[in-house]
Amino acid sequence: MARTPVPLRISRNLLEAARLRPHQQRVDRAAALRQLLREEAEGYILSLLAEGRLSLARAAELLECSAIQVHRLAAERGVRLGGDASDYASARDSLRGAARPVR
Repeated sequence: MARTPVPLRISRNLLEAARLRPHQQRVDRAAALRQLLREEAEGYILSLLAEGRLSLARAAELLECSAIQVHRLAAERGVRLGGDASDYASARDSLRGAARPVR
């Protein structure tokens, strides 16, 4: 993963939140800020994916993980991606009803 330094103006409240994290997880302030940013980015990317505004492949690329890991992350966060078994069954039944025999 390539890292690029970016100058940011951060509110005092966000810095305070980042200061709380190192005490609990034993990381420095920069690492705490990166973790907070990553968590928010994950949520945003998953919401775009759930809305159909982002492909699974692109989400996996942005999150630097596999498609399976994206699904696991979505499940952990309670984000529904695609249909469930009942959705697929309904689609199958609809296709059966729409199919016409070829003559």
